[in-house]
Amino acid sequence: MTASSHIAPTPLAERSCGTCTLCCRLPDIDALAKPANAWCQHCTQGQGCRIYDARPQLCRDFLCLWRTDAALDDAWEPARARMMIYRQGPQITVLVDPDVPEIWRQAPYLSTLQGFAREGDDGQYVIVFAGDAVFRVE
Repeated sequence: MTASSHIAPTPLAERSCGTCTLCCRLPDIDALAKPANAWCQHCTQGQGCRIYDARPQLCRDFLCLWRTDAALDDAWEPARARMMIYRQGPQITVLVDPDVPEIWRQAPYLSTLQGFAREGDDGQYVIVFAGDAVFRVE
């Protein structure tokens, strides 16, 4: 995640991170010198951030799209989906757990991502990062 990618969206009251910590693993976080697909040194897997009160602003502001968009059903809950999705301006970014790099191609995920790509009349597009591979969804 870069500074330009963080927007403070409004979370849905009925959704919480729970035990999901994928945002502590999948994105690169420059402020913590954390590369993509590596666990943050401050994360306790399945529990959360050990420096929660002192975490960088980028981490404070970040919410995945499942937390903010009611159109994404429970299949998209990141711990279940094994991927997280978020918006970066016109780009919808999908970060896939490298342990299951093909999961985004399965139902119901691929059809939803293709739907997002088709809705891209305003320049919106979908990019999937799965390990070292990058895909544009058409």
